[in-house]
Amino acid sequence: MIERLQISYLRNLTQINLSSAACNVIIGANGSGKTSLLEAIFLLSRGKSFRHHQPKRYIQHHQNTVTVHAKLNDASTLAIQKQADATTVLRLNQTTVYNQSILTEQLPTLLIDPSTMDMLEQGSASRRQLLDWLVFHMKQGFHPQWVAYQRLLKQRNSLLKKTRHLTQVQLAELKSWDKGLSSHAALIHHYRERIFAEWQPYFADSVAELLPSYAEQLSLSYNAGYDTSIALDVQLNERLEQDLQLGYTRIGNHRADIHVHWRSDDSVEMSDKQPETTPEAEIHNKRPVLKEQAANVLSRGEKKLLITALRLSQLPLLLNTTKNAEVSGNSLQPRNTPVVLLDDITAELDDRAIKILLSTLSQLPCQVFMTSLTDDIVPLVLELWSEPNVFHVKQGQVFFDS
Repeated sequence: MIERLQISYLRNLTQINLSSAACNVIIGANGSGKTSLLEAIFLLSRGKSFRHHQPKRYIQHHQNTVTVHAKLNDASTLAIQKQADATTVLRLNQTTVYNQSILTEQLPTLLIDPSTMDMLEQGSASRRQLLDWLVFHMKQGFHPQWVAYQRLLKQRNSLLKKTRHLTQVQLAELKSWDKGLSSHAALIHHYRERIFAEWQPYFADSVAELLPSYAEQLSLSYNAGYDTSIALDVQLNERLEQDLQLGYTRIGNHRADIHVHWRSDDSVEMSDKQPETTPEAEIHNKRPVLKEQAANVLSRGEKKLLITALRLSQLPLLLNTTKNAEVSGNSLQPRNTPVVLLDDITAELDDRAIKILLSTLSQLPCQVFMTSLTDDIVPLVLELWSEPNVFHVKQGQVFFDS
């Protein structure tokens, strides 16, 4: 958990130094800098902003760098410094480290903000990242495999873009890469599939709370991005000509996806014959309506609740897995306290959903930072957390409400 947060030259936040609690409410008008506080924590954890990927877009005007420093409740310290050209310096306990994943492991962050409320309609990347966030924090072997796969994929796509006809040397090189991709892909799929199976019941529980009327209709499915019954390198070889023409690799772990399906309760008679009276006969005489994408059925408000259920369901899984690991005495490493970033949730969710979301979070061992345009959310927060911190942000200045 973050005890103290220091921010230098992030957007309109020139020099910020604040102490934080288990729950932190940040109140301010649009453009005041309240979302930038969440952005700073996300930058420290992920090495990138959730608002813009280019550092020059979030480094304060006339400044060369942005710096975020945090002291955690176990006395460890984390820091990141970004320059306009994306040069990055990372530090853990005053020692320079060279891999962002080290800080990510120390400070797991979960973001729920307006920009994530369209993930059902967007491409597969945001949904795939949702699963990979869980896998990264729960399976230590996942990240090295993912990094190696991405490196080989980049090399393969670079070659595919350069030419439509491969020399024998290039073909041999590509086949070597494909063998490596296939090996990494099998392990990545294994990790994803295992965590996805563990995630499903937690998702069902969240849906039952946030969308109780649809609890029986909504379900998750995982698509690996390729036919996992056949080695990936075999499939890549079969599709090589098409990949060469298109200039990129069309199948593999990088095309994996998570789908949310809707299944109707209705059924359709298969014949005009008088149905038999046994339950078995009823099953044979009727067929269920086929599944379709939930995004095509739900209203926008219901989609927001569904996406909230997707994200919220990850925390109990992550924390319960840690608890079970500690009880059983296996080799799973203890998890650091997850930090949940809620940006302007009062604008995206109704009162009932907000109460369920915050009530759930208050019962979990996680730290919460939430932003709001007004202080209307404060009474509910005071009911759920004993000593929350309330901050007011005005023109880049942060004031503690004592």
